Amino acid sequence: MQGKCGIDIIEVARIQKSIEGHPEFVNRVFTPKEIEYCESKKNMKYQHYAARFAAKEAVFKAMSELLENKYELEWKNIEILNDKNGKPQVNFVGIEFNQSMQIDVSLSHLKDYAVANCVVIK
Repeated sequence: MQGKCGIDIIEVARIQKSIEGHPEFVNRVFTPKEIEYCESKKNMKYQHYAARFAAKEAVFKAMSELLENKYELEWKNIEILNDKNGKPQVNFVGIEFNQSMQIDVSLSHLKDYAVANCVVIK
């Protein structure tokens, strides 16, 4: 059994600036389901976008050594959605995922920062 971890932290203002200044950013990085979720959070939407951005980075960091070609993984291939209990889950979109891998992700955010941690066990 092999395990890898990844972590990322980001300033919420940086994500807000990217979203407000570059309208294409949201659709390039986030899936429609992620956008729907974040937009539903109204005045806290940028914290939720930032947390999902950090989670995608953390997943990529954890998985990059396990992939044959790390450049095959794109932003929208990694989707971060909550399960029925509110726990964030990693879904893979448009790529085949090795079902023998277990992935756990954790997100947290404050007014100014968002952080995510990912553990992948193969």
